[in-house]
Amino acid sequence: QVQLVESGGGLVQTGGSLRLSCAASGRIFSINAMRWYRQAPGKERELVAVITSGGSATYADSMNSRFTISRDNAKNTVYLQMSSLKPEDTAVYYCNADVRGAYSVTNRQVWGQGTLVTVSS
Repeated sequence: QVQLVESGGGLVQTGGSLRLSCAASGRIFSINAMRWYRQAPGKERELVAVITSGGSATYADSMNSRFTISRDNAKNTVYLQMSSLKPEDTAVYYCNADVRGAYSVTNRQVWGQGTLVTVSS
């Protein structure tokens, strides 16, 4: 079983910064794309950023330049550095990855359980 576990969420004031982490564990052969999504109260889940196994990153337009996605392939971990946070960034942040298990020939998408980020005004 492959699992993704997020950490780093919490309460931060407007203008503050947070760094989220998401570590994959289990019998993993390879991890391709890794993503961060978020879901604000009463809204649909939206994509925040994607990073390929080679480190190429793509961001949702609305994220501007405040968020930076990165990964450490040796640790099977993806990060999301968030700065200049606003109350509208309040959401549960989920990581997602395309994982090939050790005994599998195909990738499957795995989700983490989410970590809550609350930005106070």
